[in-house]
Amino acid sequence: MKKNIFLYLFLFTALICLYLFVSSNKMVEMNTVKITKLQSEIDVLKDSVQRSNVKVMDMQYFSLENNDDALAYYEHLDLNNPAAYITDKLLETNEQKGDNPLIPYEGMENDFKINKIKILNHKWILADFSDGKYWGELLIKYELKDDLGVDFTLVDHLLYTRSN
Repeated sequence: MKKNIFLYLFLFTALICLYLFVSSNKMVEMNTVKITKLQSEIDVLKDSVQRSNVKVMDMQYFSLENNDDALAYYEHLDLNNPAAYITDKLLETNEQKGDNPLIPYEGMENDFKINKIKILNHKWILADFSDGKYWGELLIKYELKDDLGVDFTLVDHLLYTRSN
């Protein structure tokens, strides 16, 4: 009788071991498939991030902040961020009553004001302006003087027409 109990116990234990072995193999296979799938997703995301970085670098190519040669013109001045300083000075021209004096158009809905500014280098600025309904762009030449004054000169401009 004792032999039969040990035999049944051994057989039951063997069946449990066999079940655990088979289920663990299936679990390992499922996890391997999941890991492979996640690894391929990671590779796709890495490629996407790399493409995004290239786009950002392309967009920053014409930028005072990333142009060491242009920034060298301002080394003698006590400015931590020349681009921000010039942007602030250009936005100060919006504070005058009426249209911005650099914009050669009269506002049709409201006053024309400068909205977005892209400082290309130590001489040129691209700016976007709008009156809320109509908009355009400016090419501005500027000079940052030693006394930290900034002179702005309009080089070219355009006003987009609405097509309805």
